[in-house]
Amino acid sequence: MSYIFNNPDVILRLIGEHLWLTLSALVIATAISVPLGYAIFGRKRLSTIVLGTLGMLYTIPSLVLMIVLLPLIGLNQRTVITALVIYCQIILVRNVIAGLEAIDPGIVEAARGMGMTRWQQFTKVQFPLALPVIIAGLRLAAVVSTSIATIGALFGAGGLGTLLFQGISQGRYDKIVAGSLLVALLAAAFNWGLQLLEKRFTVSEASDKNS
Repeated sequence: MSYIFNNPDVILRLIGEHLWLTLSALVIATAISVPLGYAIFGRKRLSTIVLGTLGMLYTIPSLVLMIVLLPLIGLNQRTVITALVIYCQIILVRNVIAGLEAIDPGIVEAARGMGMTRWQQFTKVQFPLALPVIIAGLRLAAVVSTSIATIGALFGAGGLGTLLFQGISQGRYDKIVAGSLLVALLAAAFNWGLQLLEKRFTVSEASDKNS
């Protein structure tokens, strides 16, 4: 704790870098996973292939994946963000499909009977109803990304992992403790914030059904 209080400028800079890595990855991953999940929803053979491929990519150790990406992207933040996006896909796509599958088919059929196009059915009916489940996946993806982003320090991406690796190389346990504590707090903050958001949409969905 002493290192955190004695070096607030360094801590704030590293937290900012870590947030940039994590939030950038989550935004990009969500932008990919929602349309991808919707595209393979209801197509069992295609969804099996896609989820199997994403699951296989998820099993690759993060350090190995980032090294593989180096010749393609270079030694920078983009390598780390790309790796995080890949890791988030299996979590988010699976939850998008789960959220869509949990919707009562009668609701979608009613929307279709009202003359809604497929796009309108998705944006006005399916996506809002599936949102709590999607946010639950986003919550898990945020925690995973926050943890894996610590490795980004080895690839010139900065972040709180800098404290951990500096502490290991310098024998500075104060840096190791500070880095570990801050990563844990950041992951907990993501989890707490998205959990509140998930509950809010779940309550809103329940009230809409009751009304």
